[in-house]
Amino acid sequence: MMGAGKKAEGEEDVYKMKFELLSKKGEKMSFLLKGTTPAYSNALRRIMLTEVPVMAIEYVEIKKNSSAMYDEILAHRLGLVALTTDLKSYELPKSQEDIDGRKATCTLELTLKAKGPNTVYASDFKSKDPKVKPVFPKTLIVKLLKDQEIELSAVAILGKGETHAKWSPGHVWYTYNFNLKVNNTGIEKYKDIYPPQVFDKKGNIDKELIIKHNLVDAVASLNEEIVKVEYKEYEHIFQLESWGQLDPKEIVEQSLSIFNDKLDEIDKLMK
Repeated sequence: MMGAGKKAEGEEDVYKMKFELLSKKGEKMSFLLKGTTPAYSNALRRIMLTEVPVMAIEYVEIKKNSSAMYDEILAHRLGLVALTTDLKSYELPKSQEDIDGRKATCTLELTLKAKGPNTVYASDFKSKDPKVKPVFPKTLIVKLLKDQEIELSAVAILGKGETHAKWSPGHVWYTYNFNLKVNNTGIEKYKDIYPPQVFDKKGNIDKELIIKHNLVDAVASLNEEIVKVEYKEYEHIFQLESWGQLDPKEIVEQSLSIFNDKLDEIDKLMK
């Protein structure tokens, strides 16, 4: 899958892929991918950002709008409202006809009706599918004064981040895994060149503080006698933060599935 590489006798096979979950809390996830090249990891990162589909509002029909917000701005705000996504029930539209015909497996209608004085939030949306609703109910839509009102219907569809950022499921980046060695001998001479966040209460550089504040790259090339960083070319640490449409685990699983389909397609073309 990632190319062939020679190894010395007894040497670990660097191309044997392994996945290790480092942490997962809420919408944030960190994992270690071993036995892969930077090219593979970067391709996986790009797939997560641009090809894992999520729901977002694409069309808005505004029936009433006497608020201070122009129709175009209101529609734009609605398009950026993150919606929970059920990939088991919905699929990507195969053609514009699927969207125009409001095919049930591709589209979903949401309605919004409110009258002032009132503050309209994303939670005021009425969805025809309870599984698809705003991720953040307190997302502010518009403020209505007395006698002002809005009434609209919106159509959400599955889409990909490569088309528009509103269909991106989150943010992801990766760095090389590393070995980190700290030697505080003679540190007094070099204190001014290191970030203050890496020092403990005793004035010594703390390895855990370097990692905690994500300052490995910042200290890597300052003085190898004090802090030595050895990067591992075939091991990459991913940091993934979902916008809430999908669970981080589902984003990873979907991206791996998409990647494998692409590799299978290439394999077919080569035969």
